[in-house]
Amino acid sequence: MELIFLIIFFGAIVLDLTMGELPVNIHPVVWMGKLISYLKTFLIKINSKFSGFILTMLLLILFIVPLILLLKILSFNLIIYIFFSLVILSTTFSIKFLISSIQDIKKDLKCNLEIARQSMSFLVSRDTKSLKKEEIVSAAIETLSENITDSVVAPLFYSVLFGIPGAFIYRIINTLDAMVGYKDEENYLIGYFPAKVDDILNYIPARFTGIILVVSSLILGFNWKNSWKVMIKDAGNTPSPNSGYTMAAVAGALEVSLIKPGVYKLGSPQRDLNPETINDAIKLTKLTIIISIILLIVLQLILLILVFNKAFI
Repeated sequence: MELIFLIIFFGAIVLDLTMGELPVNIHPVVWMGKLISYLKTFLIKINSKFSGFILTMLLLILFIVPLILLLKILSFNLIIYIFFSLVILSTTFSIKFLISSIQDIKKDLKCNLEIARQSMSFLVSRDTKSLKKEEIVSAAIETLSENITDSVVAPLFYSVLFGIPGAFIYRIINTLDAMVGYKDEENYLIGYFPAKVDDILNYIPARFTGIILVVSSLILGFNWKNSWKVMIKDAGNTPSPNSGYTMAAVAGALEVSLIKPGVYKLGSPQRDLNPETINDAIKLTKLTIIISIILLIVLQLILLILVFNKAFI
C-alpha cells in the first residue's frame, strides 16, 4: 500500500504543477469554506469556545468519514482508486497557484499600483487600499513564505504520515483557522479551538520548512547565516507561533525587513524591497519545496522499508 501511495504522491504533485486547481464548483476546499460559513451562522450563537469544537468536529465527520468510505469502496479497482486518490490529494496543497499568484503581484506592480493593491487584497487580511509599492512587496513575500508551510509542506507531510485522510484533516483545520481563527470580537470564541489545533499541526512543518529555507539559501547563494540568525531571533515576533519561522528565514536570506505595521517586524533591512526581491523569494520558495518533497519521499521510503522488514519478520 505504501508503494501505491508513492505513485499517488507523485501523481498529485504532477497534477497540481500541470493543471493547477480544480474548478471552483467541484473543489473540496471551496465546499469546506461554504459549509463553514453556513454552520458558523448557527454555532456562533452558542457564544462559547465550545462552538469552535463543535464546528471542527462537524467538518471532520462530514468530510473525513465519507472520504474514508469512498477510498475503501474504490480500493477494489486499483486504477480508479489511484486516480481518485491523486486528484483528492492534489486539492489539499497548492504549489502552482501559490507561486503564480505571487508572480502576478510582481507583474501588477510593474504596470499599475492600484491593480497590485487589489490583487494583494485577495491574498491577505490587511487593508491594501493605501499600501505603498514596498509594502506590497513585503506583503507578497510574507504571504509566499508563510504559505510554503500551510499550502505545501504541511499537507504533504501529513499525507506521508497518515495518508490522504491525514492531508485532508490538515486542510480542514487550516481552512477553519483561515476563516474563523481571528481574535476579533466576532470570531474569538468560535475560532479559538481550530486556531489552537492549527498551531499544533503546524508546529513541526513550520520549523522543518524554516530549516530547509536556510539550506536553500546556502545553495542559492543568499545570506544563509543571516537567514538562520533572523529565524532564531525574530520567529517569535509574529502572533502565530509558527508562521514567523518561514517568514523570518526568508527575510534573513534576502537581507530585507518584512513588516506588518503594528503587528510584527522581521529582519533588519540591508536591501530595499522592490519587485525584483519577489523573484528572489520565488527562487527560494521553489528550491525549498523541491528539497522538502525529496525529504518527504525519503521518509515515505523509510516507512516502506520498515513495513517490508516487518512483513518478513
